[in-house]
Amino acid sequence: MANVIKDPKTLQEAVVYFSNPDNCLAYMVARLWPDGVTCPTCGRKDATFLKNQGKWQCRSHHAKRQFSAKTGTIYEDSPLGLDKWLTATWMLTTAKNGVSSYEIHRAIGVTQKTAWFMMHRIRKAMQTGSFQRKFHGHVEVDETFIGGKARFMHKSKRAKVFKRGPSGKTIVVGVLERGGHVRTEVVENRERAAVQTIVRRNVEPGTELSTDEWSAYFGLRDEYVHNIINHADAYVNGQVHTNGLENFWSLLKRGLKGTYVSVEPFHLFRYLDEQMFRYNNRATKKHFISDSDRFRMVTSNLAGRLTYQELTGKGMEKPHPEPF
Repeated sequence: MANVIKDPKTLQEAVVYFSNPDNCLAYMVARLWPDGVTCPTCGRKDATFLKNQGKWQCRSHHAKRQFSAKTGTIYEDSPLGLDKWLTATWMLTTAKNGVSSYEIHRAIGVTQKTAWFMMHRIRKAMQTGSFQRKFHGHVEVDETFIGGKARFMHKSKRAKVFKRGPSGKTIVVGVLERGGHVRTEVVENRERAAVQTIVRRNVEPGTELSTDEWSAYFGLRDEYVHNIINHADAYVNGQVHTNGLENFWSLLKRGLKGTYVSVEPFHLFRYLDEQMFRYNNRATKKHFISDSDRFRMVTSNLAGRLTYQELTGKGMEKPHPEPF
């Protein structure tokens, strides 16, 4: 099959283009096998295409010699056509504040339960994977709480900071390289050992570091140029601030509260993957990235499966609902 394909520029173009099964197949072949169709089992490159089945058959005799464009991807074993999968992938990849499973269910004609499962499988393709490079330059570190209401906050008597009670809260630590990418991690607590482990794992020693006055950051000055902004007095002192991460937290919570409304802590890291992908592949003055570019990034990273049991950890139970 030819690897010459069209990259849709808008949702309308994506819907029209992927309504043709041949276009869907050609697009997947170009993304999965840029150097030619390859048998996922033995690696042979001369498989025979079975047009009536929309599959390939390897010329070697072995188990699973027949394979499709879904094999080994997040779409594997799904009865849904590639037209629905690729349209849903476009919608989630390009929506700035995310997209509800109810919206996907109405847009492509699947049940909400199916749409919810699809969204999490697509988020898997948005994962960055292991981080090979540590941040340098000027780095911000901050933590935030996800879940709960402001009325459950109480003021600490020992410091001019606000702490929240443990009920319904999930703690997320973020590390941002100014002008670059952001990384986040869900943690059990925000004490010194947990927070500083994340800093050392992600930031080069000697890097200029900006944090707030939270005591968990004390002790980093032996390894970093550590600057502290006291939020009780000001939010910016020259180049010392955590406004970049505050902006990211704002974008994250806008999606969680406005689109998804209720996210279980068990699944939170997947929603973080989604928002990190969008933020790290945002358009800037120096580097323009279009919706089409982001879609191409995700569809070039489809390898890997996510089963329903793995996703929920509970087998085939009713999934977490999302709002209308």
